[in-house]
Amino acid sequence: MAEAAPLSSGPAGSALYLAVTQRVGSGFAIDAALDVDLRPGGTLVLFGPSGAGKTTLLRHIAGLERPDVGTIRFGAETWCDTARRVWQTPQSRRIGLVFQHSALFPHLTVRKNITYGVKVTSGPGPSDRVRPGSDRDLGGAGISAMLGVEALGHRYPRSLSGGEAQRVALARALAPAPRLLLLDEPFASLDAPTRLRLRRDLRALLQTTGTPAILVTHDRAEALAMGDLVAVMIGGRIRQVGSVSDVFSRPADAEIAASLGIEAVLPAQVAGSSDGVIAVAVGRVTLHAAEREPLAAGTAVYACVRAEDVTLETRASGHASTRNHLAARVVSIASEGPIARVTLDCGFPLDALITRRSCDELNLSAGAQVTAAIKATSIHLVPRM
Repeated sequence: MAEAAPLSSGPAGSALYLAVTQRVGSGFAIDAALDVDLRPGGTLVLFGPSGAGKTTLLRHIAGLERPDVGTIRFGAETWCDTARRVWQTPQSRRIGLVFQHSALFPHLTVRKNITYGVKVTSGPGPSDRVRPGSDRDLGGAGISAMLGVEALGHRYPRSLSGGEAQRVALARALAPAPRLLLLDEPFASLDAPTRLRLRRDLRALLQTTGTPAILVTHDRAEALAMGDLVAVMIGGRIRQVGSVSDVFSRPADAEIAASLGIEAVLPAQVAGSSDGVIAVAVGRVTLHAAEREPLAAGTAVYACVRAEDVTLETRASGHASTRNHLAARVVSIASEGPIARVTLDCGFPLDALITRRSCDELNLSAGAQVTAAIKATSIHLVPRM
């Protein structure tokens, strides 16, 4: 079983530790380890391609599935320890859970859906309904107001739009003041404007209530918008954990870079270094990358470049901070809403993401000659094993 490396994320929160193994079938197995501190109101993104095992791991944390072997701890509580035959039921873990589809009770009104969870968790025993790190427990009414569903209380789920239903599902999950909120691609079935608004509102609500959350997604924009920490999962294993900015700007290897949607992962070789800059050869083209760790000449690396870090110019630039200026030919232009993805031939394939307005102002078309500018700090080098 993989060992979990501890990760500090700042002010004390609720520590989550897991090390679990489960054979899923047809040769695929989960063998995942994670040790993070979830700050009040913070979000850990469990990120990776479809089929990586993210949902299965989330179900282990929720208590909906048992691992073949392993341990799961949250804060001071052990939720699962197969060696000691310890198992806490999902309801005793005091978690909130929201799936891709709202799964509301069709026979209950919106108001009764939201208050249902509060009634279920308000039985005998000590109360801990105010979350550590939160100013107050808002309760069902306050959460409904923040999510904009207070006026829907008398309606039934069948009369709600997809966005309204998912807001109600979030309100139902948060109303009982869970210690942890688990989100399994909750925005995937929504249209883009609804998805953006709901992400923003949920992020604000988590921070107001101090509820830590774990979000499963394979959408890079969603991970960047929602996450404080990210754990990259590939092939049933946690491959890299860290802050969102660190992981997306400095992937640990080429496979992680590809899974993060870093468009250019270029085989290269270190040519030399000087004044804190490493020169690498990508075929016949030389790129310059800011030196974070010294690399010897001749070292085989991957040069990773994100499309959003590539700037296009139709004439030589006067910006001294941009070290790399590459002669390029436009291969194709594809519209992605307000953004245009420009595929280039620089002696190697490279994508650039620019606004549609910039594309029009530059008068770009297939076959046009341009200069692709990339800052040295935007090129990340990963040693090839």
